[in-house]
Amino acid sequence: MKIVPFNRNREFYPMKSFFDDFWNRSSNDEREDNQRLMPIDIIDHSNKFEIQANLPGFNKKNIKMTLNDNELIIEAIRDEKNEEVEGSYCRCERFQGNYRRMITLSETTDKDKIEARFENGVLIVNIPKIEPKPAKEIKIG
Repeated sequence: MKIVPFNRNREFYPMKSFFDDFWNRSSNDEREDNQRLMPIDIIDHSNKFEIQANLPGFNKKNIKMTLNDNELIIEAIRDEKNEEVEGSYCRCERFQGNYRRMITLSETTDKDKIEARFENGVLIVNIPKIEPKPAKEIKIG
């Protein structure tokens, strides 16, 4: 059996259509400086929103959440070690880099009571809901 070294620039499917090429380019535009979007689930409960973000291999100390106006920003930073490695990769699928996700919160969320916990590689964020303010009628004089 012959093992061919992995080359990221190698074209595995030379007959790709223009449409496939377009989607691959547009999804790569979202990644800058070795950052990727983390996969998340958003669950709408009756009294809260729950966000579950997959962050396998990250430590709790390397995860940062910030709130800027109505945007919740989740960042996971992996400390990379530069080591000399002999040999070449035959296949390289594990992600090495940083994750970042911005989520716009609605006006019906209580931003002061957001809670988060990290369990078994999953970040769980609970965002309580509040009652929407009724529209205020303005009398025309």
